Amino acid sequence: MYSYPHRFWTIEKENGEYVTNQVKIRQEDSVHLMAIPWDGETGTVLPNTGLSVEITRDGELVSEEVIYPMLSQRMGFHYGANFSLDGDGTYDVTASAGGVSIPRYGSFEGMFGSAAETTVTFEFSERELNDIPYQLLRDKQGQRGAVKPMEMEMIPTGYAPDSLPGTPLGRGTSGDAVFLGSVVEAERFGSGPYLALSARTPHNGLVIPGIALSASIDGSDPVELSPALDPELNFHYGATVDDLSADSAVEGTVDVPPQVARHEGYETAFLVMPTFGLE
Repeated sequence: MYSYPHRFWTIEKENGEYVTNQVKIRQEDSVHLMAIPWDGETGTVLPNTGLSVEITRDGELVSEEVIYPMLSQRMGFHYGANFSLDGDGTYDVTASAGGVSIPRYGSFEGMFGSAAETTVTFEFSERELNDIPYQLLRDKQGQRGAVKPMEMEMIPTGYAPDSLPGTPLGRGTSGDAVFLGSVVEAERFGSGPYLALSARTPHNGLVIPGIALSASIDGSDPVELSPALDPELNFHYGATVDDLSADSAVEGTVDVPPQVARHEGYETAFLVMPTFGLE
């Protein structure tokens, strides 16, 4: 997909703190190019693939780069960057996705592990680009809230599940992010109870990837939670914890905030993320 060039913010660590740095729109930027990898059967959006893009025209290279994992209020998780083009005409975009290395469970086990690429041909028209509508929300600046995600035919938006399978542990918040917890006992997760934490945005429930997360159970030493994919849990963070039960007191720690770029509206969110409990 493409839209008009966007400013966005990358995240970096400076003097021990995580901060965002704005990527400004350059005069030569023509489009903001976006790509979303997902599972065709379940519609599950797949973070953690890595994605690069090569743009050619009449067989000649126009641009090539690794594009950023991003969060957008309108599109949720996707990969994107601004690109310059050589005016109106026909272009070929080759998107190359890396293999997914995080744990995958159930019908996802063994899937998405290999790198792959696909090429899409599209017509670029500056007139059509300029016709893409946008809305300024000056009266809402500084207020908590979010715009509604867009509904795109054939392309899923990365919503987190409204509820999780298993026994609920409760809900917690940290740095504007919401976490739902559950104890899941199923063979696909091994012999012990599985702790699943699902991170999502507070207003629209969009998945938040790129977090380094750990959890303490009833005051024990923290257990590292791995990002993972499951057809029922969707993208989440989880680990098998032997002493876990529905009555356990779970305290989550965000060791590293989401390492994803942010579109407008998220440039100050998900940065300072204190320890949280589930209630």
